[in-house]
Amino acid sequence: MPMEIERKFLVKNADWKKSVKPVHYRQGYIFSEKGRNVRIRTSGEQAFLTIKSRISDLSRLEFEYEIPVRDAEILLKEACRGSIIEKNRYIIQQKELKWEIDEFLGLNEGLVIAEIELKAEDQPIELPAWVGEEVTKDSRYYNAYLAEHPYKEW
Repeated sequence: MPMEIERKFLVKNADWKKSVKPVHYRQGYIFSEKGRNVRIRTSGEQAFLTIKSRISDLSRLEFEYEIPVRDAEILLKEACRGSIIEKNRYIIQQKELKWEIDEFLGLNEGLVIAEIELKAEDQPIELPAWVGEEVTKDSRYYNAYLAEHPYKEW
């Protein structure tokens, strides 16, 4: 079963940004309700349809399928609810774990979130100095919520 176990943190400073290059993401939500959503995302020269369903505070079922970029662009324009999320994503490898830092743009500018995918919900992690408050259980920091309630409106 495809499972995503993830923790989210606010980022306190830009120390992480010294030597990493971003990939630009655009994503929108065709369907979103508490704990379940269907997302369209473009990432560089690729596009994906993703279906997620919440299992617990940290775990979600995740099914992701690559689709043609042209199809994704049409769906982003015609089929998505709320605003389109735009962000730059940076990847930082820390030992065996990979951090994904999302620097939001547009209506969510000013928000920077670090996510880390884990193998188990209770897996211990070492937090880098640039990691701040954990927001894993705060649904306001999930992209589906940000599409309907942009950070600049909080």
